[in-house]
Amino acid sequence: MGTTMLGSGHDGLVALIQALGRSIGERFDPARFLDRFSPELARTVPHERLVIALLDEGGRTFTIFAEYAADGTRLYEGRYTTDFDPAARLVVADWAIRDVFTGQALRLDDIPADPRLPAASPVERHLAAMGFRSGVIVPLRSGDRTIGCLSATSRTPRAYQEAHLEAAVRVAELIGPFIEHMVLFQRERRRRQRLRALSGMASALGASLNVRDVFARLAEAVRPVLDFDVIGVALLSASGREVLPLAEIDDAPPPGVPPTPPTRSLDDFSMGARVAAGETVIIHDAPSELDPSLPADREIIEAGGRASLIVPLESGGEVKGGIYFGKRRPNWYDRSDAEIAQGIASQVMLMVQHQQLAEDQRRIALAEGRARRLEQRIETLRSELHERYGFDRIIGRSPALRAALERAEKVAPTETTVLITGESGTGKELVARAIHAASARADGPFLAINCAAIPETLLESELFGYERGAFTGADRQKAGRFEQAAGGTLFLDEVGELSGPVQAALLRVIQEREFQRVGGSATIRADVRLITATNRDLERAAAEGRFRQDLYYRLNVFPIHLPPLRERGTDVLLLAAHFVRSLGVRMGKGDVGLSEEARAALLAHRWPGNIRELSNAVERALILNDGGLIAAGELGLAAPRAEAAPAAGPAAQPAAGVTSLADVERRLVEDALRRAGGNRSEAARLLGLTRSQLYTRLKRFGLEEC
Repeated sequence: MGTTMLGSGHDGLVALIQALGRSIGERFDPARFLDRFSPELARTVPHERLVIALLDEGGRTFTIFAEYAADGTRLYEGRYTTDFDPAARLVVADWAIRDVFTGQALRLDDIPADPRLPAASPVERHLAAMGFRSGVIVPLRSGDRTIGCLSATSRTPRAYQEAHLEAAVRVAELIGPFIEHMVLFQRERRRRQRLRALSGMASALGASLNVRDVFARLAEAVRPVLDFDVIGVALLSASGREVLPLAEIDDAPPPGVPPTPPTRSLDDFSMGARVAAGETVIIHDAPSELDPSLPADREIIEAGGRASLIVPLESGGEVKGGIYFGKRRPNWYDRSDAEIAQGIASQVMLMVQHQQLAEDQRRIALAEGRARRLEQRIETLRSELHERYGFDRIIGRSPALRAALERAEKVAPTETTVLITGESGTGKELVARAIHAASARADGPFLAINCAAIPETLLESELFGYERGAFTGADRQKAGRFEQAAGGTLFLDEVGELSGPVQAALLRVIQEREFQRVGGSATIRADVRLITATNRDLERAAAEGRFRQDLYYRLNVFPIHLPPLRERGTDVLLLAAHFVRSLGVRMGKGDVGLSEEARAALLAHRWPGNIRELSNAVERALILNDGGLIAAGELGLAAPRAEAAPAAGPAAQPAAGVTSLADVERRLVEDALRRAGGNRSEAARLLGLTRSQLYTRLKRFGLEEC
């Protein structure tokens, strides 16, 4: 019967195809496409309405490819496939006879009364309202896939028999591939139009290298080809585990939502791992597809997000971030949108790369600038170091000192271990610093440690460091002085005070040039130059067994002996003048000098504390001094012994047996008055005092009547 109802069989099918073929030659109009096809089909399948519906990808929605109505009334105005409007899509679940999209052919004898068509179904309710009573709806197939359906309806109840249904099935099988090709043609044309429209992005992106600066312009260029309510770009952190928002535009942000999303962990997004793996993700309906237990997913849902499209930003095969589009309506994006979004992403990624390149160039320029400034600073510091610690900065002209400094200058450029000997306060550390400043290690650190000032139990860990847990309280790893001084010089003062175990450890470092932290097993290279100093007679201590002989010979490779201040003659006056100037400026007494009596007292003193004692004496005198020349009494020096003090005039030789500083100062004042014949101005001049300072002392000593 089916063949009979198709007229002459093959000729009837040919007539249908020809009718469709003639439609292709015209501008495609979904409302008129079936105008020539309908009369041919009506010969076998009578109808007053004819509709071809197409399934969208995934089978969630459908649109209308073509529609024919005998009375011209359009049921699906604005919902045509070629409208390319996601809002035109109809949800398959809202259609009561959705089973046809799974391959089931249906015959409807009485639409209003058919139990398969509940009144709540919007599509069928609309049909019934327009007076349609019966119809046949059959799957439209291409190969083994259902791509849509063909629907013929009539206002006459029970207008269709089983033969009509069979004929409709055959027609659908015939035109299915043809319709699919036409759809592909329409989609390809639309795809090319959209891709051409993307060329407008170039001008939007070319205004600046900063994505944030041009993002609003970019969004406006994108909107005509890919609509959105929200658009944004985010980058992945260097670790790839954090999402760093770069820019975002939201047409209608919910109240209280910040304009720029916060930094999120990649694990806060259910789709995060997929995007990071390079996959383009389409979310059709967020509430049903996202995981509200994840913070970022929950925020999307609470903000009203329904459909999303997320495309990775890739460079060199590595995902750097993503661009995302969002709508507050479901089922908005499909695979054709994903292709367009990928084209957008490639241009955005190019811009991000340019921005990062520009930022890298700025960072490089800043780093080069800092490097230049650092080089200048290093050169300045090197110059200052030389000025501060150079051999020419060591004050003194005595032959013994100059001989010691000449030896130090010769050994400085080498890597030789140096042992500096001399009494306490003779300037051993100053000479050690001068050796370092004149060596090839001058740019490296100079670290000094006083071996006598650190308890024996702590000295080894201070020198060599320790591992966490090496002893009680070692809650972290710590580098020792040998590590900290790498590339430079380590100065061990008072090396003669080292205990036996520490002497053994130090000997191993000198011999092997390596060591281990306390409590550790890793061997560390000792890249340091060692300079040691002592005020003890190490040779005697080694001979008597109080110091390791093998260590002594390792330390005493190049000895330098610094003479005590009492053996340096007039150097004491040079040093005193230096301290008066430097300390005077620091204390706000830059106009102070030394009186003749003070100079004589300096020369007469034995200086058991050497230079350190001299510095203290000058500082004490500056505190007491009220201006002018420093008097001998202000130095606070003990009276010299007659046999040790050189003659320096009457004022410099107080009576024998005077030991009190006050007695010395009183006797100096009395001698000055006697020499000045009672003239107080002259006495003040001889003492290097002002008249008021002299009167102060006269009153203190009860000499006002003199």
